[in-house]
Amino acid sequence: MELKYNFMFNNRQNTGRGRGRKPGREVKSEFDNKVLDIARVARVTKGGKRFSFRATVVIGDGKGRIGMGIAQGKDVAQSVQKSINLAKKNLFSIELKGNTIPYEILWKSKSAIVLLKPAKEGHGVKAGGPVRVIAQLLGIKDLTGKLLSRTNNKINIARATIEALRKLKIKK
Repeated sequence: MELKYNFMFNNRQNTGRGRGRKPGREVKSEFDNKVLDIARVARVTKGGKRFSFRATVVIGDGKGRIGMGIAQGKDVAQSVQKSINLAKKNLFSIELKGNTIPYEILWKSKSAIVLLKPAKEGHGVKAGGPVRVIAQLLGIKDLTGKLLSRTNNKINIARATIEALRKLKIKK
């Protein structure tokens, strides 16, 4: 007597994971992202130190929308993914005047002081560190940026730059 088992385990399209997406098909995001900073942080407990990772990520679409997220996770990949999700929640858009900002702005966030100036067509982005990354992800082609403080804290510089850009208003 021969028993035949007709289970369809190999022919199933969806195994209940991934919400119906088939493996191998990645969805391309409309945002570019850049990791500004990764740091290993420690929490001291009775049994010793517990290490986790903090990631700072900036996302932008190159058309005037930008967001920043800071998150912690057990490993680097988890913290970067959490940061990207937070950055998508913190998205905002600014109005550009051509390829530059409409006027000069000075902003302070904690210890970082950032000066952003508009530049002529073809000048390029003359800025360093997080200011350059944020300008490129935002789609600004011509900008002069200057850090007026002596801080090396990338997170505070990025916060100051993003807040300065958030406060820009085009007068009509």
